[in-house]
Amino acid sequence: MALLEVKGLSKAFGGVLAVQDVGFAVEAGLVYSVIGPNGAGKTTLFNLITGIYQPTGGEISLDGCSIVGQPPHRLAGMGVARTFQNLQICMNMSARENVMVGAHLSLDRNLVKAMIRWPTLRRSDNALSDRAGELMCYVGLDSYLASPASAMPYGALKRLEIARALAARPKLLFLDEPAAGLNPKETAEIDALIRRIADQGVTVVLVEHDMKMVMNISDRILVLDYGKKLAEGSAAEVRANPAVVAAYLGAHHA
Repeated sequence: MALLEVKGLSKAFGGVLAVQDVGFAVEAGLVYSVIGPNGAGKTTLFNLITGIYQPTGGEISLDGCSIVGQPPHRLAGMGVARTFQNLQICMNMSARENVMVGAHLSLDRNLVKAMIRWPTLRRSDNALSDRAGELMCYVGLDSYLASPASAMPYGALKRLEIARALAARPKLLFLDEPAAGLNPKETAEIDALIRRIADQGVTVVLVEHDMKMVMNISDRILVLDYGKKLAEGSAAEVRANPAVVAAYLGAHHA
């Protein structure tokens, strides 16, 4: 059974169909990329699966169970985490605190405990801070452990978002353009990080415009065009598909 299965998924905004009858399945442990021209429906597809939008039609299943209609916080509790195309960082917090926010579902706290600061709560906060530090080191942010988020460069903030998503201990991680705006060195670092995450058992679904990165890292690729599924397959199959070459990659990639 696939970890994620999408069948006949559609989304209309007024009279415009942004996603039209899209279906695919993602096996556990893969890096699965979604590509297509601007306006192809990639981020809309992410928003449908992660509960930000409700579909007009179709089915979404996680581990064989329907997740249509589940809000993002419920999906997070089921093991679904994501990053966003535009940075969603709390700049008035420290880098470590940003990562700690991602683990809020594991906290055992209520108003009374928070008011009187029970020892169990302090131990939980300490453990969470330690875990956040470990995740920052894991994504290569060792030098920013004591930094405010506002003092970090853009490339480091992209990795901070990934650390925060990992703090929720997901089994399915959606990354929306993680290499956007990065230089070649930073892109190579994100490439290696994504593969390391997948190798440790977290399934990654990726939207990305850097075709070199996509072709290097992806186990499977879904190609969207005008909200419709154009092609699906391995990097080699997609690269050789004439419809993909014509619609997106360009002849120089064939």
